[in-house]
Amino acid sequence: MRKLKNEELQRHSAEEYKAVKKNDVILILDNVRSLNNVGSAFRTSDAFNVKKIYLCGITGQPPHRDINKTALGATETVEWEHVETTLEVIEKLKQENWQVMAIEQAEGSLMLNEFEPKTTSKYAFIFGNEVFGVEQEAVSASDSCLEIPQYGTKHSLNISVTIGVVLWHYISKITA
Repeated sequence: MRKLKNEELQRHSAEEYKAVKKNDVILILDNVRSLNNVGSAFRTSDAFNVKKIYLCGITGQPPHRDINKTALGATETVEWEHVETTLEVIEKLKQENWQVMAIEQAEGSLMLNEFEPKTTSKYAFIFGNEVFGVEQEAVSASDSCLEIPQYGTKHSLNISVTIGVVLWHYISKITA
């Protein structure tokens, strides 16, 4: 067995990628403070063909060297927009018939392993601040909450890990 070279991976060029039909999934970053986490969100979104990322509140915006360090060019391929508040995005997306789901530990949350996305629905996932999580007003405005089951002593996962886990689950279910 040998590792494949980059040229053997048959990836799209940045121009080709922009023209590819995207999955019906949007990321909403709610006041994410780490620019490295923002960059990671872009890179993971590129890998899973995410339609768009909304950067809300204090969330950093490209171009920035700390975002670029982890995004590795994905800020040029993934569509994004900065919006002042997460509530603005939630209201807009709900009017466009997106299912808005906060990724948060909350009363009545659905465990991620029990989430069966419908291929006929469009989903927007909200990921929160590294310390405070998704703002309560955004949780309250969401259609539902998803929670990643955890079995250790820590109360949460890093946002970049959470994004990867949630997107992998979603993509694996809609492409099965």
